[in-house]
Amino acid sequence: MEIVFLFYEGMTALDAVGPHEILSRLPGAKVYRVAKKAGPIRTDSGLIITADSSFSDISHADLLFVPGAGNAMTLRQYPEILEWLRLIHKKTIWTTSVCTGSLILGAAGLLNGLKATTHWTALDRLPAFGATPISARVVEDGKIMTAAGVSAGLDMALTLAEKIAGPIFAQALQLGIEYDPKPPFDVGSPEKANPAIRDAVRSRLTSLFEPS
Repeated sequence: MEIVFLFYEGMTALDAVGPHEILSRLPGAKVYRVAKKAGPIRTDSGLIITADSSFSDISHADLLFVPGAGNAMTLRQYPEILEWLRLIHKKTIWTTSVCTGSLILGAAGLLNGLKATTHWTALDRLPAFGATPISARVVEDGKIMTAAGVSAGLDMALTLAEKIAGPIFAQALQLGIEYDPKPPFDVGSPEKANPAIRDAVRSRLTSLFEPS
């Protein structure tokens, strides 16, 4: 199985790195990390990761993975990225995204008429792309699977692992990475958070999601 991760400047590292740990361990997986040009990519936290392939190197993927970013909407300014996504999507078995990566899929015209999710502060952006927003950790509609904010990428990757390699293999992967979350605070969704905290986070993040 050929698994292709889109990398781009300003992306959120954990959107991709967590799922990469899971998906790279699927039987027969060949993983490619692809950007407009191969080389170092600076993420939104300053971490440098490396794209080992360029768009011209990759014309097919069984599983296409698109991470999000605070500046995800600015990718509309790069039509060659959106065109490449449309090209790859034509032949995928699965086209996937984490967090605001779904806004990139939407900008490429891939979500029209479909259900999808994204980070909770950006759910109201999805209808602009013809998508129906769903507040859920993972949403599957046809061959497109979208995940909510950052940590939901692990849930999506394990969901994909089950569909591709079966429940026993997926459960073994979950145990192997000891994914048994017990966070110190029960505020991981807007419904659980103190309104003051929720409003502060919404204000900070929605300003980042504004296209420049």
